[in-house]
Amino acid sequence: MNLIVEAIEKAGYVPGKDVCIALDVAASEFYENGKYILKSENKTLSTELLIKYYLDLIDKYPIISIEDPFDQNDWEGFSKFTNLVGDRIQIVGDDIFVTNKKYLQEGIDKKACNAILIKLNQVGTVSETLETIKLARENGYRTIISHRSGETEDTTIADLAVGFSLGQIKAGSLSRSERIAKYNRLLRIEEELNKTI
Repeated sequence: MNLIVEAIEKAGYVPGKDVCIALDVAASEFYENGKYILKSENKTLSTELLIKYYLDLIDKYPIISIEDPFDQNDWEGFSKFTNLVGDRIQIVGDDIFVTNKKYLQEGIDKKACNAILIKLNQVGTVSETLETIKLARENGYRTIISHRSGETEDTTIADLAVGFSLGQIKAGSLSRSERIAKYNRLLRIEEELNKTI
């Protein structure tokens, strides 16, 4: 995190003003037997200690979004964390919701998260995806359309992000052609929209 902040500054930007940090923690990947195992740091954390860890990070760095901060079955962790910082940062559910309306409703009922990652081919159909987006919006959740692992150069999610007014897209860094294709499509959409204004 220190290196990221340093890079922002060296690029001539102000951390927290010009550039902010969004994390995809994927906590289910290091959750074992009810604990969060940080092997490289030789630490084992309870949900409560992991919440404290995140709070310290949020206070120290310009973090505006954290995706999957807890295991997909740790509803209590998501709810506690959302209650503590949901008015300050975006808490995104991916593994916990899997673009599924039923799981999203459970999250709404438990006040877990304030945003959902939308993966078109995760739930099955465009209609089901739209129903999940609608439910999220009706309950004040932000929506982020996302690419998938092993993505192709198809740019449909860029069109959907704009067409559904989702406001956010997750397509990865500008490092591979399947990612750049989506950003290029967004630029073309912007050009087309500017012509109509």
